Amino acid sequence: MWKYREKLNYYEKLQRSLYEVMRDALEIHLMKIALIDSFYNCLKNNVDYSFVDKKALKPKSKLMEKESELINTFIVIFCEGSIDPKLKNYIRFFPENKVLKKNVEYLPNFPLYKKFHQNMKYFDQPHFMQLIHDLLNVDYALLIQQDPSTVKKNRYALTHFHVKIDWPIADAAEDLAKWLRYIQNDLYEKGDEAGRHLQNKLFEYYGCHHSIGGRRTAALIASQLLRSQDFVNTVYVSSSESRSMVKYTERGVSKFFLIRLTNNQIKELAKKENMDVGVFKASYLYPAIDYHIGISEAFYGSTKYSKPPEDGKLRKFKPAYNWLKLKYEFLHPRSESQHFSPINYNWIYA
Repeated sequence: MWKYREKLNYYEKLQRSLYEVMRDALEIHLMKIALIDSFYNCLKNNVDYSFVDKKALKPKSKLMEKESELINTFIVIFCEGSIDPKLKNYIRFFPENKVLKKNVEYLPNFPLYKKFHQNMKYFDQPHFMQLIHDLLNVDYALLIQQDPSTVKKNRYALTHFHVKIDWPIADAAEDLAKWLRYIQNDLYEKGDEAGRHLQNKLFEYYGCHHSIGGRRTAALIASQLLRSQDFVNTVYVSSSESRSMVKYTERGVSKFFLIRLTNNQIKELAKKENMDVGVFKASYLYPAIDYHIGISEAFYGSTKYSKPPEDGKLRKFKPAYNWLKLKYEFLHPRSESQHFSPINYNWIYA
């Protein structure tokens, strides 16, 4: 239900621009926590870091990995507007999990408690990212949205922590299937088997296999639920098992993950970008013991089978057809080197 930028008025365009700039800043911060900090956690504890297998990044992959407590995991929901209170039954944000001092004082191992004050929860405050960092350890999701309680327009805040996602998978699959015009009224109107396949396709639509665990399921369910709102939103989820951070936006699905680069690969990439090898390493890569790592992003797009038909008519559902395809791959600069642009680096199918 959200509008494209071309359909926004001048002030709505300003709001969209502000949201996108803040989303970029948040994303850089979360990438570091989910990937770089997790990698060095493993290094510090003499544990081999399990890099993502290429097979796991291909659409419809079922590959699974072991979980590790050394990997930083989280769900962060960032909305351009304020979530309709009618959704509280499914995205559970209530007074008891609002970001207030009387609520956070009960949290164990919360370093900022003694210094905590209400202004810290606002995106435009200097300690906002530190507050995010400290509250990511609290299970379930963090919710960042326009603060409905402030008189200052377009002010964004971390309004709630410990946010549970509680919407049935079948309802989410039915919602998506109706939008794509595979069904008209009910998930099982074409039989139990079709209903089961449509639920599996919900996971494929969001870049996952239907056998994934709870955190990633909650994130994609939240993303599907928020499609009903009249503003754009972003859901970030970091998973210990997948060793990746997934982003769901109005544009599609992205997966961020670490890659290990050999000296020859580094030389070739630096040459391709007309950069000195030393400058390239300092700008794009992070050092390990005898190698370097980088943050790669795989962006996935929908196929014609996962887009609404142009004529709006009901169509036949064929489970074998792919709903997702890999479109782009990027190698991102280091968090402190944002004057450099991401570079194209095809790794998954190389």
